[in-house]
Amino acid sequence: MRRIITHPIFNVEKTKTVRFFFEGRELEAFEGETIAAALVANGIDVFGMTEQSRPRGFYCAIGKCSSCLMIVDDVPNVRSCITLVKEGMKVKRQIGRGEITW
Repeated sequence: MRRIITHPIFNVEKTKTVRFFFEGRELEAFEGETIAAALVANGIDVFGMTEQSRPRGFYCAIGKCSSCLMIVDDVPNVRSCITLVKEGMKVKRQIGRGEITW
């Protein structure tokens, strides 16, 4: 797992864990953690692909760049870097711009 456990300056608090699903695989995250942080902590760096088949992932971490767009609970174009993970959430990689359904 790739997560900061101790830090010389900041107090790293252990919180309750939640379970969520990434492409059918059950993963664990800390409550209050973003989807992107939880995925990186679980060793997942590629969050989707561009229309040209180039990998996308965690980049700006403030919801501005669109590199972290994913499909969350069947909703496309969710910014995983600013969306908190929730118990039972289903997350999938997004290919291209994502389909908007009305």
